[in-house]
Amino acid sequence: MSFFPGKDPALGDARSSDAIEHLVVPRSVDLGGFQVHRALPSARSRMVGPFIFFDHFGPAVFKAGDGVDVRPHPHIGLATVTYLFDGEIVHRDSLGTALPIRPGAVNWMTAGRGIVHSERTAADRRDGGEPLHGLQLWVALPTQDEEAAPAFAHTAAADIPELKDDGLTLRVVAGTMHGLRSPVATDWDTIFAEAHLKAGTVLPLQNDHEERAVYVIGGDVEIGGERHGPERLLVLKPGDRIDVKAATDAHLVVVGGAAMDGPRHIWWNFVSSRKDRIEAAKADWKAGRFALVPGDTTEFIPLPES
Repeated sequence: MSFFPGKDPALGDARSSDAIEHLVVPRSVDLGGFQVHRALPSARSRMVGPFIFFDHFGPAVFKAGDGVDVRPHPHIGLATVTYLFDGEIVHRDSLGTALPIRPGAVNWMTAGRGIVHSERTAADRRDGGEPLHGLQLWVALPTQDEEAAPAFAHTAAADIPELKDDGLTLRVVAGTMHGLRSPVATDWDTIFAEAHLKAGTVLPLQNDHEERAVYVIGGDVEIGGERHGPERLLVLKPGDRIDVKAATDAHLVVVGGAAMDGPRHIWWNFVSSRKDRIEAAKADWKAGRFALVPGDTTEFIPLPES
């Protein structure tokens, strides 16, 4: 998904606790029917583990006739990860994939050397009252896999492992946490988990992963005695076990993993360890050399002018 027209978010100026390396206040844009909050990349956190892009969209309820219409657009050098809390989006790509994603399921699309996809609200869900709330994340690929063949994997909500215990509901979307292991395949040490906490519940975060961040979807949490509200990305200091306490009923996600094997360049929908590869992708999209999306060939997003 690449409907966000804004610049990188600014850093938050709230005082951080000892457990928090820094706080990112996402830049938000109102797109007429819903808001998008972009937390990564930011001025100080270009990546957290392999995560190089973090968009939180919604919650929203569409009026009759409205919906998501992200026209076909290209990607290279990354995997897009779509995860919904509410609503439905129909994914189509140049591999011939065409299926809806619904809450709790995972769409993991590996662009590799190049893929094109679109994301839309289905025609039969545009009568008014259609909700939308979720995340789209981008994961940088290891250098050796940046030019791999494109691929798409859908994991059903029922296959995502879940733990319910004493005020905590934890779903491990990718990686391993608290004894749960996700079936979602990754190319790099990665953690992505969703948690609902009742007020007063503590979610301990071990130091299993080199880089970690907590994004607050709803409610308030406390880390190191500091309270943080929704739509904040809390980038944690490495190496320490950290407790996340729900000051109110709270909804959050944890993302991170091992630091990537070198810096990445990001321009529009392209990610690469090489600037020349991004220039080549720009030329290929402009010249129409990417594959088409079956069933969605009449529109596309043109290459930005700058």
